[in-house]
Amino acid sequence: MKILSNKNNLQILHEDNHIIIVNKRVGDIVQGDKTGDKPLSEVVKEYIKDKYDKPGEVFLGVVHRLDRPTTGIVLFARTSKALTRMNELFSNRETQKTYWAIVKNKPSKTEDKLVHYLKRNEKNNTSKAHLKEVPESKIASLEYKIIKELNNYFALEINLHTGRHHQIRAQLQAIGCPIKGDLKYGFDRSNPDGGIHLHAKKLVFIHPVTKENIEINAPVPNDVIWNAI
Repeated sequence: MKILSNKNNLQILHEDNHIIIVNKRVGDIVQGDKTGDKPLSEVVKEYIKDKYDKPGEVFLGVVHRLDRPTTGIVLFARTSKALTRMNELFSNRETQKTYWAIVKNKPSKTEDKLVHYLKRNEKNNTSKAHLKEVPESKIASLEYKIIKELNNYFALEINLHTGRHHQIRAQLQAIGCPIKGDLKYGFDRSNPDGGIHLHAKKLVFIHPVTKENIEINAPVPNDVIWNAI
């Protein structure tokens, strides 16, 4: 996919009057948190303010988030109308989200649907996948398939049916396939950049204003393993 801009350390994948989509890097936080680190939302606001010479405060709505060590597609709304409509699309599961993940262990099946009940632990910011419903758990569903076998790893393509906290990370751990670099979910060592090999690769949705079908593909980070896929 053509990258529209690389200004302000931003990789812009799509931009119009209503939405802006960026390819998030490892370590970026989408929205401000207790760390006090500058969030991606503020960087995008600065980019818009600078590019269009906008006076005053720039409106930018956070539609969804990606975990800090994860890379890939993040969509922001540039108008309140677009924010409301995109929130509806995400909450009604009217978007198609595809991820790529690198795991060390080969799943028992080449492709499968995983259904778990995820329970979030606020204290250590993790989610645990259970096969049966437990108190305060939420159902989580995804489909995966192996798309490439590498020397020591396996590349999976994942289609999300639900959007739970740390869903892919927890569900892959539950089948014995933790994501490369993901110490929090059972991988044995970290990646040098502190990230994990989980990438939000593709997003398909109906544009909130123009109603055209939008399909966004985000290039994977430039490293040896991603480049082997």
